[in-house]
Amino acid sequence: MALRIPVRASLLFMRLLTTGLAQLPIPASAPRGFWALPENVTVVEGAAAELRCGVRAPDSVVQWAKDGLLLGPDPRIPSFPRYHLEGDPSRGEFHLHIEASDLSDDAEYECQVGRSETGPELVSPRVALSILVPPRVLQLTPEVGSTVTWVAGQQYVVSCVSGDAKPAPDITFLQSGQTISDISASVNAGSQEKLFTTEATARVTPQSSDNGHLLVCEASSPALNTPIKVSVTMNVLFPPGPPVIQWPGLDEGHVRAGQSLELPCTARGGNPPATLQWLKNGQPMSTAWGTEHTEAVASSMLVMVVRPEDHGARLSCEAHNSVSTGIQEHGVTLQVTFPPSALTILGSASQSENKNVTLSCITKSSRPRVLLRWWLGWRQLLPTEETVMDGLHGGHISMSNLTFLARREDNGLTLTCEAFSEAFTKETFKKSLTLNVKYPAQKLWIEGPQKGQHLRAGTRVRLVCLAIGGNPDPPLTWYKVGAKQGLQECGGRMEPLLSSRVLGNLGKTRIFGKTQEILSYGRELEKTQEDSRTVTEPRPPQEPRRVQLGSLEKSGNTFSRELVLVTGPSDNQAKFTCKAGQLSAFTQLVVQFPPTNVTILTNASALRPGDALNLTCVSVSSNPPVNLSWDKEGEGLEGMPAPLRSAPFKGSYAARSVLLRMSSRDHGHRVTCRAHSTELQETVSAFYRLNVLYPPEFLGEQALVVTAVEQGEALLPVSVSANPAPEAFNWTFRGYRLSPAGGPRHRILSGGTLQLWNVTRADDGLYQLHCQNSEGTAEALVRLDVHYAPTIRALQDPTEVNIGGSVDIVCTVDANPILPGMFNWEKLGEEEEDQSLDDMEKMSKGSTGHLRIHHAKLAQAGAYQCIVDNGVAPPARGLVRLVVRFAPQVEHPTPLTKVAAAGDSTSSATLHCRARGVPNIAFTWTKNGVSLDLQDPRYTEHTYHQGVVHSSLLTIANVSAAQDYALFTCTATNPLGSDHTNIQLVSISRPDPPSGLKVVSMTPYSVGLEWKPGFDGGLPQRFQIRYEALGTPGFLYMDVLPPQATTFTLTGLQPSTRYRVWLLASNALGDSELADKGSQIPITTPGLDQPSGEPDYQLPTEQPSGPSGMPQLPVLFAIGGLLLLSNASCVGGFLWQRRLKRLAAGISEKTELGSEEDRVRNEYEESQWTGDRDTRSSTVSTTDVEPYYHSMRDFSPQLPPTLEEVLYPHGFRGLEEEDMASPGHLYDEVERLYAPSGAWGPLYDEVQMSPYDLHWPETKYEDPGRIYDQGAGDLDPVEPDVLPFELRGHLV
Repeated sequence: MALRIPVRASLLFMRLLTTGLAQLPIPASAPRGFWALPENVTVVEGAAAELRCGVRAPDSVVQWAKDGLLLGPDPRIPSFPRYHLEGDPSRGEFHLHIEASDLSDDAEYECQVGRSETGPELVSPRVALSILVPPRVLQLTPEVGSTVTWVAGQQYVVSCVSGDAKPAPDITFLQSGQTISDISASVNAGSQEKLFTTEATARVTPQSSDNGHLLVCEASSPALNTPIKVSVTMNVLFPPGPPVIQWPGLDEGHVRAGQSLELPCTARGGNPPATLQWLKNGQPMSTAWGTEHTEAVASSMLVMVVRPEDHGARLSCEAHNSVSTGIQEHGVTLQVTFPPSALTILGSASQSENKNVTLSCITKSSRPRVLLRWWLGWRQLLPTEETVMDGLHGGHISMSNLTFLARREDNGLTLTCEAFSEAFTKETFKKSLTLNVKYPAQKLWIEGPQKGQHLRAGTRVRLVCLAIGGNPDPPLTWYKVGAKQGLQECGGRMEPLLSSRVLGNLGKTRIFGKTQEILSYGRELEKTQEDSRTVTEPRPPQEPRRVQLGSLEKSGNTFSRELVLVTGPSDNQAKFTCKAGQLSAFTQLVVQFPPTNVTILTNASALRPGDALNLTCVSVSSNPPVNLSWDKEGEGLEGMPAPLRSAPFKGSYAARSVLLRMSSRDHGHRVTCRAHSTELQETVSAFYRLNVLYPPEFLGEQALVVTAVEQGEALLPVSVSANPAPEAFNWTFRGYRLSPAGGPRHRILSGGTLQLWNVTRADDGLYQLHCQNSEGTAEALVRLDVHYAPTIRALQDPTEVNIGGSVDIVCTVDANPILPGMFNWEKLGEEEEDQSLDDMEKMSKGSTGHLRIHHAKLAQAGAYQCIVDNGVAPPARGLVRLVVRFAPQVEHPTPLTKVAAAGDSTSSATLHCRARGVPNIAFTWTKNGVSLDLQDPRYTEHTYHQGVVHSSLLTIANVSAAQDYALFTCTATNPLGSDHTNIQLVSISRPDPPSGLKVVSMTPYSVGLEWKPGFDGGLPQRFQIRYEALGTPGFLYMDVLPPQATTFTLTGLQPSTRYRVWLLASNALGDSELADKGSQIPITTPGLDQPSGEPDYQLPTEQPSGPSGMPQLPVLFAIGGLLLLSNASCVGGFLWQRRLKRLAAGISEKTELGSEEDRVRNEYEESQWTGDRDTRSSTVSTTDVEPYYHSMRDFSPQLPPTLEEVLYPHGFRGLEEEDMASPGHLYDEVERLYAPSGAWGPLYDEVQMSPYDLHWPETKYEDPGRIYDQGAGDLDPVEPDVLPFELRGHLV
């Protein structure tokens, strides 16, 4: 133990020795003193490390060295808290153990053994402790954990950077689990010494198989047990596979009409999945598809009902996605099979005995063709001719003709045409008729109206046909043959009108029993010329002609059939014939009828403006003749009549023409022709509607200007007329065509109206509308006038003008609409009279408003507000300051023409100079006419600016009577002129007498006085009132409280009494002299029966006669008044103290608001502070210093009047005197004006001055103790004989 605790000197020697030994090379025989030598050790950062050292001489001093730095023999190694020696020293074990190794431990170490009694000094070989630092992070670009979208086949670059590590880690990239070989890596220095970073870059070409797999960056290091990894997910885009159509069945494309076809189309693969679309002959049919994301399959089902016209159509399915280089498709061509939709038999199945019956059977188009065969009953008939023709939709039409002899035994059999084909084995197509073989009758006659009887159209007529004989029973058939002049019905052939075997529309007729049938007569029109076109407007449907056909009646061998009909035009002179076989009989009717048809003929098929249209109105037939007339939309037209001629139905033909010149306004009008029968009192009309083709024309009501409000909605209407209707409405704005499909803020409505919403002022302008149809185009310009609230763009602030000059305050706005009276002006200020703009001229021109000021005055300076209201909220408001520039006006306050200071070379004096003017004023000082050298360290000048008020404070340090008692001149200058004032610096002295003493109010017992204080002599002064009642010996004195007050109410007077009042001023050096003028005044109090009010200055100069004693009643009133005043003084004192506190708080608030109120004065806010060390002058903002003050330290309440013999050798009494008797109401006038010291706000607050009132408000003075060093004015008043010498001043 003695060896391990050496003395300090020996330890120092040992350290020096071992340090030297450490520098020596280790001999080859060094290990001879060690039984265990340290070895190189490698550990991971944070793990423990141990370097072994075994010494054969355990009593030696052993210590370790790190990079040559000895760690010391103390096993605890205090300098390295994580280091300590482990092992048993007695056995020579001195192992170095390092806890929580870090990079600072990476060094070379050696074990050193000091010389001892048992052995020499030894040094082990140096070994290295290597600290492995694993990489903490990997930075992958793109961002780790993100999903990157790549296109298959394209090459991308990916970079991976490891964090600090030792040694530099190895980086590999894995793409979908496969190592990427194309990698470039570089090793860079880390953020610390011995640390490294590895930056690797790989070139990746993704394939479709990589979609959804990971791209991994892997870093490995000896310091890591397992590599660290970061990855991104690959979203690989690749095109889909080709589409596949799955046809239901074996024969692709073969389908039957009427079948519901369902075709699935699938496309596999693709990222994103495929988009599918069905097309028919290149035209889109269906764009609906679905996607199975797990299988990456897109599918679409086409459902359609096959029709014959689909034959030969190509159905195709297209597939593509965003990375497809082209569109892939699969198509199928349809082969449609369809049967004939109908069979038709042409010809009549009714024929006389032993005559040929000829019939034709025709099919509709079919695919494939069908075969035809005939059946009569169950007997097949051979056709005489068969024909096949091409039909619609790739089909065929089959026709078969049949001729056979009608025989009596075939009567009543069914004649059938049958169509068949192998393609339609399960279907049969037939058409059947019943064969009718006819036999003649024997005798026949007709019973009906008398011959030549006139019948009006619509008259009910009964005709009876009678026949005898016939085998089989004769069919009584009625026939009708038209008049010779007209076209005969049925082409002039004798056709049955009604018979017992007529089928069709009349249905089946029974021989026995009565049935009623209806027959509709058709109309026949006369042929017209080839160059004319018949135009017949649809007439209101007329009641169908009624024909009642009775059943065939048989009475014995006689057959009868009745025909009851309602007569019509075609019945006039027509022969009604009844036939029974070869026998026939007829009768004729005379029928009067209006025009059967009124037809309008035109010479033009297409009309355009300027064309001439010739219309001819034709009354086809009437009996008797009619009169024709024209009108257009109710307006009569002159026409040209044509001569009458014969017409069908033995009637008269009439025609009348009219010529019209077309215009676009005629489109849609009706031109009406009226045929009037005077005898029948009936009119038949027809009209022709004019169809005039013309290009678009904008109507008169088309809006040319549309007004909208910003952020609102606008509709640009279209009032256009065109035939045909416009095909397109194209809107163009500023050269850009608006999309017909609409946009984020517009759409084109049906009819072409343009709708805009969220309108902005940028939308204002001309919109060009282009309308087009097949006849031409038309264009119109519609202006959109967007109204928006005004915004002030230009407002010169401040606007300056010289006093007496003229200036315009110009306010320029951006607004729509621009209205003549939208500009308004206001002057901002507290007083209403300050806001009047009567003497100013308001003008406006367009978007600019002017407020013109003529002969500018100071009162017009301030803030003005430009208010612009064009009817679109909100109105715009802008503030502008009018600055009225004027030459300096220095204030000449009488109390400050002299400044007193002790001339003992230790005191200081401050001279105050204040002036008004704009722009800023520069102050210069002279002393006795010589410019003051501000470089003199005794002179310091400060300049203050606030608004139009500027102040200069000249402080004279170490005032010397010999040098500084002089006349100082302050000159204020700005670009408009200059002004000056003189200030006399004098010695401290007694105050000057006050002046201007006057009476402001008077009562029988009191009088209110006011005066102007004189020079205070450089010391605080106070005032004392001396008064006497004329005729009464002695003087009374009353102290004025507060001391610096300039108004006071003298109480304790008697009514109707003459007094003489003097006002005295005093300071610490003495009293002022009694001046003859200005400080004394005679008064006479009013009597009790006289009203109190303003004083009467016509005071008597002689004493009143009579005894001088006072009456008892006034004395009693005086005593009572004194008592009341005494009580009131106590209450008033309390109230006065409370009001002082309120006033202080109020002034503090005004201090905070002072800057705002100053802005609305002259607003010449160029306050600045500059400093000049050489000239010792400065300019500061006037919010810290007030050059004038009232000290409240010497305040004392008013004292009761005393006799002249009572003096005050020790000055005035203070507030501590509790037994004072003072009227409380006397403080009402002073508490408003004075506040405790320190309660005043910033300098010049509430300063209001006119150019003609050049006095300073005395209610804003501060305690000078805040600003200046304590001077004569800061000391308590003392006896003149005890006043210090330095305050007594020097005589000049």
